[in-house]
This record gives sequence, C-alpha cells and structure tokens, in this order.
Amino acid sequence: MRSHTYANDQDSPDTLIAVTAASNRSKADKDPAEWLPSDASYHCAYAATWVGTKLRWDLAADEAEREALLGLAEDCPTTVVAYEPAE
Repeated sequence: MRSHTYANDQDSPDTLIAVTAASNRSKADKDPAEWLPSDASYHCAYAATWVGTKLRWDLAADEAEREALLGLAEDCPTTVVAYEPAE
C-alpha cells in the first residue's frame, strides 16, 4: 500500500514538476549520478528536492547517487532541504 501512496503523493509541491517532453525523456529514470537539469542554476534546487523526496519517503540511495548528491551539496552551501515525512 505504501508504494501506491508514494506513486500518488499529492501532498508535496515537489511531487510533480512540469518540464518539457524532451527534458522528461532525457531524464527518464536516472538519478542525480546519471542526470542533472541542463540549467546549471537549478542544480541546487533539484538536489534539494531530490533529497527531500528521499527523506519524505525514507528511500535508500545507492553509492553513486549518494556521492553525486554529496558533491552537489558542496556546491550548494546555502541550499536547505525541507520535507515533511509521509504519513
């Protein structure tokens, strides 16, 4: 049941973010170790949203994803990760 709730989460403004079809296709199911938005000025916000979602749903990160996120965190010292745990 939890996966159904995760897939239909409408309680977080970060659940669905409108993007172009081309951007959606290029990202596919890649994590931040494999893909980042083409607009570098959005990398910090993207990483914070990604981490917030992982924390919200208590999701694991593999080592490559973890390393990529740590690298982004070093580049984003003023970015704050905000989330509310899912119920």
